Amino acid sequence: MPVVDRTGLLKAFLGGLPGQVAARLAMAVEVDRLMDGRGLPHEDILSGLRPILRREHFDRTLTPLRLFCQPFQDLLSCAPRRAKQKGCIARGSLVPVWNWVSQSLIPGEANAYVKDIKALVLAHKNDEAMTRAAQFWPLASAAMAAALKDPNTRKVLQKTLGGSMAVEDADEMALLLAAGEIIEKLAALLPKPVPVFSETLLWDVRSVYDALIETQPDVAPYVAVIAMNRLSRPWEALRLPMMISRKNDETLIAKTDMGLVGEILFDRMDTLKNSIQATRHPLFDAELLMEEVRTFADLSSHIVKEIELKREGEWGKRLLGERVMIGKVMEGFMDRAPKEFNAAQPMAKGTGGDFSRHPGAERHEMAKRYARLVAGCRDFAAAASFAAKQKATYEDLCTALKRYNEDVVRALRDPARAEVANAQFELCADLTAILFSDEEAAMLRRRGKAAQAAAA
Repeated sequence: MPVVDRTGLLKAFLGGLPGQVAARLAMAVEVDRLMDGRGLPHEDILSGLRPILRREHFDRTLTPLRLFCQPFQDLLSCAPRRAKQKGCIARGSLVPVWNWVSQSLIPGEANAYVKDIKALVLAHKNDEAMTRAAQFWPLASAAMAAALKDPNTRKVLQKTLGGSMAVEDADEMALLLAAGEIIEKLAALLPKPVPVFSETLLWDVRSVYDALIETQPDVAPYVAVIAMNRLSRPWEALRLPMMISRKNDETLIAKTDMGLVGEILFDRMDTLKNSIQATRHPLFDAELLMEEVRTFADLSSHIVKEIELKREGEWGKRLLGERVMIGKVMEGFMDRAPKEFNAAQPMAKGTGGDFSRHPGAERHEMAKRYARLVAGCRDFAAAASFAAKQKATYEDLCTALKRYNEDVVRALRDPARAEVANAQFELCADLTAILFSDEEAAMLRRRGKAAQAAAA
């Protein structure tokens, strides 16, 4: 079997492991790598486990690279990007930057740091490992900042690190490494995930911001970004710039460095909007589409609640425009739903349901997909500007399904149409559970069994 196939099978297997098993396996693999073990494909195993580990927020084994990233870990993002967003560092930039620092920039100091961290972690002295990392951060920061000031070095690094955005990522890494110790204090105040950004916690975070304003003012705007990425409800981080500016007017906040949180939230909504706009019939995942629209609706609704958005303001215009775009996309799906229902539940002129032929498994699946989409959007359709269309479509589908359910129960009593009617009956039961309730579906199944018994 080719190596690529074996790697793919390995990652597929690892991706299906339970969370606790994945965490224990990751710890064993990372310890083996710290001990310079060579019998395991460390990176292949860890890359297969990462999606589970990130989703479940398990504690990870401390490694030299992980400790190096500690001051800017909350800025890391896997999201695709077309431009560099301040306050977001691509995970893809980590290894190239670390290789530059450890192999070219300060190899002697980096080798000593790596050696010390491995020894301390293997001896279970994690606190001492953190202290050693904190000693390395300002050293690495100073060397990186000095090198990045040189235009010629930046040109070379564009090739070495993978582009101009990666070089800008390195700028932010150097900036935050310089403030590593105070950022650690901020992280201690906000252990993930913080359920509510309370008044007391807000004042504690404000004190960290004030300390940075005095010592490292360029780092201060990142306090709100770090807080945002540690909150269960990220939009609550907007409370910090409102407290500092003593305004709840987005026009004033957006024009300052403290508007960085809002820009990042809007960038996330832009990413969701682009993904939603790229979704097309028939190749779409109803659950994924609903999750993206729900997330967009939550972000937009809560941003409006947190700050006073004005229609003529920069953020107000963006939010209104994006809601309109999302609404148009979803209205298109709502318009399509009745057509897919009719294709899966064909009608004969004047006689009700047509049970002369089976519409096909693909049409059945498409009808169920649209039913899940229409019913599942009910709670957030208003926030995404397609509530009227969703409501009208849902009512149309329910009316059509009720009528067809009566037709299929009658058809079950006719032996000549029994084969097609049975297949259609299963579709009707599934759609009834989606659009109405499991109880309604159970009642329909009892009626169907009674009709089948009468036919027999």
